[in-house]
Amino acid sequence: MVAKPILWIVIPSYNEQEVLPITSGMLLEKIYSLTQKGVISDESRILFVNDGSSDDTWKIIRELTERDEHFKAVSLSRNYGHQNALFAGLMEAKNSCDITISLDCDGQDDIDAIDEMVDLYKTGYEVVYGVRSKRDKDGVFKKTTADAFYRLMTMMGAKIVSNHADYRLISRRALEELSRFEEVNLFLRGMVPMVGFPSATVFYERKERIAGESHYGIGKMLGLAFDGITSLSIRPIRLVAVLGFVISFISFLGVMWAIVQAFRGQTVSGWASMTCIICFVSGCQMLCLGIIGEYVGKIYLETKKRPRFIVEERLM
Repeated sequence: MVAKPILWIVIPSYNEQEVLPITSGMLLEKIYSLTQKGVISDESRILFVNDGSSDDTWKIIRELTERDEHFKAVSLSRNYGHQNALFAGLMEAKNSCDITISLDCDGQDDIDAIDEMVDLYKTGYEVVYGVRSKRDKDGVFKKTTADAFYRLMTMMGAKIVSNHADYRLISRRALEELSRFEEVNLFLRGMVPMVGFPSATVFYERKERIAGESHYGIGKMLGLAFDGITSLSIRPIRLVAVLGFVISFISFLGVMWAIVQAFRGQTVSGWASMTCIICFVSGCQMLCLGIIGEYVGKIYLETKKRPRFIVEERLM
């Protein structure tokens, strides 16, 4: 284990002009502090990934790199989404460091948890997850949906760490293995645990956003959840098969009952019952087709082998 590991902090950034001047200073102070204590190497750096921002985010990042050598940056050719931007940063950093720590740009993740993460790495852990100790500051809706998300992911067979977003330490060894994952549809919260290697957990309190507004609304959260389920598990397809079998069996019993009633001369034409049956079966068919279609669409995207991101500019 490296006595003074080279740490690269990877931060995906999208339209963060309001918060960047604040969080960049906080992260730089953390790098200086850990370096002075002899915890990390003085070659440690902070890597910003500009994910196609439309405001002055890239301009601010460029100024930061000119002001201090500890700041590095890459700018993607367009907005590829949080997971792709984060993956791009990790792949840029893996050949220049011993460990990476990824976190969001909004300052909500407690950067003091970095100290404990590095200490755990030195004891032999290859991956250290930052996990929220509580969700008191979340509203009822967000807290309820977050709990439901983690339960649903577990039910669907995806191995993820509860209350963990993308605040984590990953060793270079683990990054090398992660780079071998070739899927286009990225869900790092589920992919990193699949790498294996010894892992640990650090608990922290998530703070309020320092400045600006969140770019991760309910639509993006639901999209991420659905991508996570369909990217990591085929259990929904199996549930569709089970549902189809159950409906077929019930329908078979219904047909047998209808035949018996016809022979007994007790059949009565019923528009309401027929309509209910048709609507129920049709609804199940459309739901099943939608789930299957989602998987087919993902297969289509995977087979095209399009690049997950394109780097337009590097400030290294």
